[in-house]
Amino acid sequence: MGKTLFDSPSFVNHEGVHAVFDEKTGLRAIIAVHSTARGPAVGGTRMWNYASSAEALEDVLRLSRGMSYKNAVADLEMGGGKSVIIGDSRTQKTPELFRAFGRAVDTLGGIYYAAEDVGVSVADIAEARKVTPYVLGLNDGPEASGDPSPVTAEGVFRSTLTVARRLWKQDDLTGLTVALQGIGHVGGYLADKLHAAGARLVMTDVNTALLSEVAARTNAEIVAPDAIYDVKADIYAPCALGATLNPETLDRITAKAVVGAANNQLATPDIGQRLFERGVLYAPDYVVNGGGIINVASELLARQTGGAYDPQWVEGKLSRLMETLEEILERSATEKRPTHEIADAIAEARINAARDQKAEQRKAA
Repeated sequence: MGKTLFDSPSFVNHEGVHAVFDEKTGLRAIIAVHSTARGPAVGGTRMWNYASSAEALEDVLRLSRGMSYKNAVADLEMGGGKSVIIGDSRTQKTPELFRAFGRAVDTLGGIYYAAEDVGVSVADIAEARKVTPYVLGLNDGPEASGDPSPVTAEGVFRSTLTVARRLWKQDDLTGLTVALQGIGHVGGYLADKLHAAGARLVMTDVNTALLSEVAARTNAEIVAPDAIYDVKADIYAPCALGATLNPETLDRITAKAVVGAANNQLATPDIGQRLFERGVLYAPDYVVNGGGIINVASELLARQTGGAYDPQWVEGKLSRLMETLEEILERSATEKRPTHEIADAIAEARINAARDQKAEQRKAA
């Protein structure tokens, strides 16, 4: 008998996984709801040309669990979920496809809210919004939070300063070299902030035109994509694809710290252990890049209360997230455990506490 969904280690503790098909538009999508213990599951929608449906399933399961942890660590009243649409975002997108996706999300009745992710734009989500209220990341209306990238970049920047204070006892980045991998949505904003704080930048991206433009205004040195791992830098900032910390790159990276915006930076958890053993300070990715989801959470809150997007609320949550990062780094040092394990433990404790509280309330009712 072949393997089933339940055999995947990534399935563990998921509340539900929904496979969606729409013959008319060709929509093939998977919506994974990991946890609703802290509130409705919230997470982006990724459109990607997966090699197989098994690969799409594995991706959505990992990402939705990651969202539960990210939302809990950012102290948001949201659970974690994710959706993937199987297809080429450059050639297979239609307004009808995203309306079909919106109808699928709507059938879940609000346990999952979708937002943008790789291959999906604000305009795509706006199409889905025509048929369901359960989408976030809109550009218009009083509750609209718009592009989350600047807030994500601000969180990564503050995390970098937190690490600099810890390792080099300085309040800015003067004299420090940052190897910046990827200057897309978040990386470009981050480059400007790092440069303004005195960092020397070495950067790479596959988009050479954009790379030249950002490098020119930040006095950065440009290297080929694969050469970024060999840069003599103090901080490595992965802001492109995930899993760039892997057995092939580990020995090439000489930085004392890793602080970046990319999701799932550790190819496997044991890479986090190996970084720790080498004395490399790894700032856990889903803590560092939590600014974007905080921004989206403000939109959900405004929707729930009939209010408007509140930048002060976002600022408060971002400050609280930085305090959590300080706690993770401090506990890692005193408990002599890798930072990613500490972050997971904090997230799990918050999720479990919410789950237990809900169970108690059900009993009382």
